[in-house]
Amino acid sequence: MGDVVTMDDLTNDEIIEILDSAERLVPVAKGEVNLPLLEGKVLANMFFENSTRTRMSFETAMKRLGGAVLNFSSIGTSVAKGETLYDTMQMIDGYADVAAIRHPRQGAAQYSADAVEIPILNAGDGAGNHPTQTMLDLFTIRQAHGSLEGLNVVLVGDLRYGRTVHSLSHALVRFGASLTLVSPTTLRMPDEIVSDLRSHGAEVTETESLKDQIAHADVIYMTRIQKERFPDEDEYAKVAGIYKLGASDLSGAKKAMAVMHPLPRVDEIAPSVDSTVHARYFQQAFNGVPTRMALLCRSLGVKVPKKVK
Repeated sequence: MGDVVTMDDLTNDEIIEILDSAERLVPVAKGEVNLPLLEGKVLANMFFENSTRTRMSFETAMKRLGGAVLNFSSIGTSVAKGETLYDTMQMIDGYADVAAIRHPRQGAAQYSADAVEIPILNAGDGAGNHPTQTMLDLFTIRQAHGSLEGLNVVLVGDLRYGRTVHSLSHALVRFGASLTLVSPTTLRMPDEIVSDLRSHGAEVTETESLKDQIAHADVIYMTRIQKERFPDEDEYAKVAGIYKLGASDLSGAKKAMAVMHPLPRVDEIAPSVDSTVHARYFQQAFNGVPTRMALLCRSLGVKVPKKVK
């Protein structure tokens, strides 16, 4: 099956193959080339949690490839009437060829994949995994550096609840990256993830200071402190706005250093950074389209041509 629930569903060779396919699909993602590889196929966008970029980029990816999209949000549907996830997914199994699912509960994507025949792409499950985001992040890093091998990547902010950094850290370690984890003590990367990364031979440094890391970084991956994942408003207030990056902070950075962010940003990255050579976050958001195109093709067993024209 073509499920992608966690990054463990993909080998390193498969990751590179998907990134290569995504690169060839960039002109299609931009609408410069018409390539209806998925004509007659239907994607179900199953969003039980709010999303802008992920939902829209899945929809754009499917439509640019000639497919159709069913957009499902739990508001105003049978879920509001008490329908179980199992029953909802059984219904979708009969309507679509592939489904992307975002759900507030960790493990919901795997549960869905086990419940249905169609391939499932995990578009984020609680504080668990977000593998399609990881793929577009890897694509963006490779664009900036030409390779994924042996980079020094600094992950900043909410490393406790941020599923993007959980998935990404595991993937980077598979390609020999050194990781520096910058966060307040209360938002540190969970111990089990850190020890897992180290058991895979990763060099992992934990610190509370961002400024000291800028000069050595190949990638600075900023994240939003996620108010909605905090059980307590006071705890959130203590760490809100703790890390901020402005253009003046980047004067000593390496020329090719990439500043990334899964977006939406609040105030972690000042608008002054947008016009620097380091800003990659809007490009990163666009990269969701060709990357998800490549993932959809893989899940549906459709080969991306070696030459796209």
